[in-house]
Amino acid sequence: MLELLGRDLKKAGIEFYTITGATPKQERLRLVNDFNNGTVPVFLISLRAGGTGLNLVGADMVIHYDPWWNLAVQNQATDRAHRIGQTRTVNVVKMIATDTIEEKIIQLQEAKREMADAIMSGEGTSLASLTKEELLELVR
Repeated sequence: MLELLGRDLKKAGIEFYTITGATPKQERLRLVNDFNNGTVPVFLISLRAGGTGLNLVGADMVIHYDPWWNLAVQNQATDRAHRIGQTRTVNVVKMIATDTIEEKIIQLQEAKREMADAIMSGEGTSLASLTKEELLELVR
């Protein structure tokens, strides 16, 4: 997905950086520092690479384009823009196409979050008391 987005940014003449799991640590640091200093306006980051060790105080918008099953991974990536030293308001957007697997992932994430909230607060249904049908509905 990052390659497709990068191709479109190049066509539009928009400068950007990209970090994936294959980006060496020293290069990651250089790219992050340049971005935070305003050298480039767009930073494409894979969720796995963005979930740890980055401080993106130069960001004012986070766009999740390709969601993961695990909402915590997305939240960790978003948190990279909400770090000590951040002076900007950061807007977070999830772009989801209708009738796609991504839409189902978002629904599953929401159901998982609601269930976790209910269990942690002691309200609602416990996981152990869900019926087979209710559990299957979570993954449909």
